[in-house]
Amino acid sequence: MGWAEFTAAFIAFFASHSLPMRPPVRNWLTAVLGRRGFLLAYSALSLAVLAWLIVAAGRAPYVGLWDWAPWQSWTTLAIMLVVCVIAAFSLAVPNPLSFGGVNNAGFDPRAPGVVRYVRHPLLVVLGLWAFGHLIPNGDLAHVILFGSFATFAALGGRIVDRRKQRELGQDWARLVAQIRAAPLFTWPGRPVEWLVRLVAGVALYALLIWLHPIVIGVNPVPV
Repeated sequence: MGWAEFTAAFIAFFASHSLPMRPPVRNWLTAVLGRRGFLLAYSALSLAVLAWLIVAAGRAPYVGLWDWAPWQSWTTLAIMLVVCVIAAFSLAVPNPLSFGGVNNAGFDPRAPGVVRYVRHPLLVVLGLWAFGHLIPNGDLAHVILFGSFATFAALGGRIVDRRKQRELGQDWARLVAQIRAAPLFTWPGRPVEWLVRLVAGVALYALLIWLHPIVIGVNPVPV
């Protein structure tokens, strides 16, 4: 039953992420729930199915591929600090070239913030999270789990780029050129706003370390 549940969770995860985003389904759900309601429902569903998928990977039969060592967990902890900081600087900011951006009409390519470094920061967050968790989890089920997420994140940027090129037309190439020409350390808003985001990223990191043994059942800090 372990492999059956893992397979079912995998199918449910990708179905829950692909079907609601198809234009006919998304337009209908948005009309029924409203844009904010759709995003909240989609986010809640995504988190719920992701939690099930992670639990199902832990229940799958153990097939070891490599042994665990303390350095692997320390590497994951270091990567996750970067993940949390990037996430803090990426959420709820304008980004017309990717998904997850808010107030995209107010995006200033002369001060693009984190978009100056990575066009799809949330995909970078996903990829680093998956790669970081792949290192200390050397059993087959978790390699499939985190390897799939890392591969999706690596390939997802091209998919999003093609979709945005269709939506934005010639504006896409113009925005990309302006972002590349922007100074490396030019950020929108006041410096205090970005300091708050940095503190929020570190706080998120500490919160995840505290919650990990409670939610996942594994202490991420090697003892």
